[in-house]
Amino acid sequence: MSILKQGEFVGSLDCGTTSVRFIIFDQYANIVSQHQSEFPQYYPNPGWHEHDPEEIQEISEQCITQACVKLEEAGWAKESVKVIGITNQRETTVAWSRTTGKPLCRAIVWTDSRTKNTVAHFEHLLATTGIEVEPGQFKTGEEGVEALRDITGLKLSTYFSGIKLRWMVDNYSEVQKAHHEDDLLFGTIESWVVYNFTGGVHGGIHVGEVTNASRTLLLNLHKLTWDERLLAFFGFRRSILPKLVSSSEVYGHLSHGPLKGVPIGGLIGDQQGALVGNKCLRQGEAKCTYGTGAFLLFCTGKDIVNSSHGLLSTVAYQPGPGAAPVYALEGSIGVAGSAIKWLRDSMGFIKSASEINTLASSVPDSGGVFFVTAFSGLLAPYWDPGAAGLLIGLSSYTTPAHIARATMEATAFQTRAVLESMKLDSRAKLEHLKVDGGMTNGDVCMEILADIGGFDVVRPDMKESTALGSALLAGSAIRLFGWDISKPTTLAEVNTQGSRTFKPHMPEEDREKGFTTWLRAVERSRGWDEGVYE
Repeated sequence: MSILKQGEFVGSLDCGTTSVRFIIFDQYANIVSQHQSEFPQYYPNPGWHEHDPEEIQEISEQCITQACVKLEEAGWAKESVKVIGITNQRETTVAWSRTTGKPLCRAIVWTDSRTKNTVAHFEHLLATTGIEVEPGQFKTGEEGVEALRDITGLKLSTYFSGIKLRWMVDNYSEVQKAHHEDDLLFGTIESWVVYNFTGGVHGGIHVGEVTNASRTLLLNLHKLTWDERLLAFFGFRRSILPKLVSSSEVYGHLSHGPLKGVPIGGLIGDQQGALVGNKCLRQGEAKCTYGTGAFLLFCTGKDIVNSSHGLLSTVAYQPGPGAAPVYALEGSIGVAGSAIKWLRDSMGFIKSASEINTLASSVPDSGGVFFVTAFSGLLAPYWDPGAAGLLIGLSSYTTPAHIARATMEATAFQTRAVLESMKLDSRAKLEHLKVDGGMTNGDVCMEILADIGGFDVVRPDMKESTALGSALLAGSAIRLFGWDISKPTTLAEVNTQGSRTFKPHMPEEDREKGFTTWLRAVERSRGWDEGVYE
């Protein structure tokens, strides 16, 4: 039997919306071993999207085990993994019992739009009673909306975890009872998996990382603390909330599995993870991740930039306990890769996601078809939960190829709309956009994005930016390889494999005409679901 080599590696658990992967990187961000598995998606009613938290945990543990098997098959001892990071789908909401450690219901996924009534209720509350900003002083109406946004960086939307949790408390008797009896623990996915990896009901830690917490509507963005005014507004007990932690520190150690005893040193929401993984650590750098949805983050440095054009202010990362946070502006697009999945699974236009490139490139344009992919309303910069999916411009000339191309163009048009807002808010013109995520594998998609956007699109050769982000934060926590996330120069040798740049070739006149028509299509899709039904 050959003796396994000892090395120094960092692991990253990437808990996405449809799959989990565990990737083991070396100090240059070369992938040494990895394993990925999908987990079930549940759609019990129109607009509902659920996950089973226990299935996510089981799949996570399987991915770590299988990646370690592959690591040893490659000749390396599993003891070579010195620290792991975790990155996760962000607003997905888990409620579990303090006593049993078991989920009280399925997790409500970030894409879920069942909470329209809950949003309407709090909009009404904000308009009439208002939110308490100082003891005894309430702000109502537009002032209330501004006050909420000033505290949180966010707006009332079905998107955020606090709204989903409120719906759970109001609609599931088990959650309501646990809240009433002080047996409820709330968290986003990183809270849930860290709790379980560190022992669960037998001493597991209940922590929430600040980039994820900044998506709950419960965090004070300026102080990075849970805000009593928000807890009072939404009606939550303080004791259900996790302890807030930075993006890079040793939180605890794995209590079981092949990496038992290895520290967990990095936690970050997946979109912020991709920002860090793309090394967009300085003010003015931006990236867009094209996965289930698409998320464009623009680093604003130590400054919180309040958007007046439909974007969100969010924590980009906090490099360590007590360290000054770095902030970002974000434009969130609800549907990107999931529209391709819809063409495959619901419409049967393609057999695999990659086939869309062949189908879309078989026609020179979309034949006048525009697709507003508002499957659960529209997020940035429109924020319309009542918007509906719309295919417009159809004629007897239209083929599945035109619809496939219009699906890709939809993501590009929405990216451009978000970037137009960023330009207005930050007063900076973007020279190029760094991209990652599953949709970026197709050259056709990237060419369409460059043409419609009118900017260079830079795609790195190593596309696992999200996982790399949490790996960098974890390595930095124990100064592995000399990495220090607060000193970007220490990461100079990470992921230097190179990249490919896609340049725009579309005439400016055609680009502007297409974008104007897209905006008309968006207007037609908006407010379709006008009433919020009880």
